Amino acid sequence: MKRIAILCPGRGSYTEKTMGTLPAGHPWVARADELRAEYGLPTLTELDRAAKFSGAVHLRPANVSLLIWLVTMLDAAAAMEQDECVAVAGNSMGWYTALAVGGALSFDDGFRLVQEMALAQERHAGGGQILYPLVDDDWRRDAARASAVRAALGSSNGHALPSIELGGFAVLAGTEDGIAHLLANLPQVKLGANTYPFRLMQHGAYHTPLVQPVSDAALETLSRLRFGAPRTTLIDGRGVRFTPWSTDVTELVRYTLTTQVTDPYDFTKSVRVALREHAPDQVVLPGPGNTLGGICGQILCHEGWRGMACKADFEREQAGERPLVRSMRR
Repeated sequence: MKRIAILCPGRGSYTEKTMGTLPAGHPWVARADELRAEYGLPTLTELDRAAKFSGAVHLRPANVSLLIWLVTMLDAAAAMEQDECVAVAGNSMGWYTALAVGGALSFDDGFRLVQEMALAQERHAGGGQILYPLVDDDWRRDAARASAVRAALGSSNGHALPSIELGGFAVLAGTEDGIAHLLANLPQVKLGANTYPFRLMQHGAYHTPLVQPVSDAALETLSRLRFGAPRTTLIDGRGVRFTPWSTDVTELVRYTLTTQVTDPYDFTKSVRVALREHAPDQVVLPGPGNTLGGICGQILCHEGWRGMACKADFEREQAGERPLVRSMRR
């Protein structure tokens, strides 16, 4: 049995390739469909088994967030049956999943947290997010790219803001003017086969003060959720740990419904804390998809874990007998 840290993915991980993966007859799938009916929304089974993928339907926040949450919950539960989980963290929306995976919320309350937050984001839609690399093709830090990000943010007149520290990437957010400014002022660069910067589809200005109305709505609509101390240590987007034996539940609620919504999210730091404080044998990435695989590799290289410093080092370790990162989906 290995000691593992589970890292829950955020928005962007459910794609056309992910469809058709919800297990028929699983009690969690049935319960999630019942809860969706209470909201008057299509069941997750119906969405997952649709004849074809529709960006307008499947990537709508009120739909995609719950599809991601349920797949992650199922995969995380399977991983925890096999190995000893010593810590749980998540990227952005993955924090909400981590709360349920770690036992701070029940299945039903975890579902309601994600559903209500997604609906609030739709009601207060505006702005967006873009993705920009801070590393080169070898995953080594590129000072010029980091400087370009600082310059673009600094010249945006407050319309563009940092959103997520995501391994070798910066996620930046802003108003529509801010996004236009970033797209016009960040130099185009390539990383692998992709050209950056690019705008993330149907993503709002998450983790910035621009979504303060979402936090205000959450405090009102989610006041009845029953948070508790987790069964497994949780690591938030500041690198702060909530443990089974020393969790201030009031602070956990406050962070989840206020700070986490309006302040930048540092996924890199949460992974760093998991590595340094818990030294897991393996980092496990539940589905859907495999969006965090390369990102975790970049963080491990930046940390110098097992002497790694670049992409080739990570690939060599992954091909060995003790791979550091295990993705449960492809």
